[in-house]
Amino acid sequence: MKYGQFIATVRDNGDYSGREEAERVTEAVLAVLRDRLTEEGADHLAAQLPEPLDELMRDRHGQAESYGSAEFCRRVAGMTGATERTAEWDADAVLSTVAGTVSGGELNHLLSQLPSGYAPFFGKNDLSD
Repeated sequence: MKYGQFIATVRDNGDYSGREEAERVTEAVLAVLRDRLTEEGADHLAAQLPEPLDELMRDRHGQAESYGSAEFCRRVAGMTGATERTAEWDADAVLSTVAGTVSGGELNHLLSQLPSGYAPFFGKNDLSD
């Protein structure tokens, strides 16, 4: 999937008013996800994302952090200036687009690195789907 199509899908999934909002939300969600993944995990995901999102995923600083989905949403909210409930919506819009972009094997690899509370953001009810 090309970058423009990825952003258009996020825009549709999140019902955002414009491309700029979809881009801002995408960058925030992926930056928080990147910080949650190992360097290897972020690199694997980056390999299947369009430019410039691949570079965003590779722009790591430090060790992977360990936090659940509630903290994930708090961090997204902090980056976007939204409420935590809106950040859940944002995470769903972006990560469901990621799920539709990457291979099934990569999606399973990604989900295996995260607690089960993240699965609904990717359009998954549990890891066995």
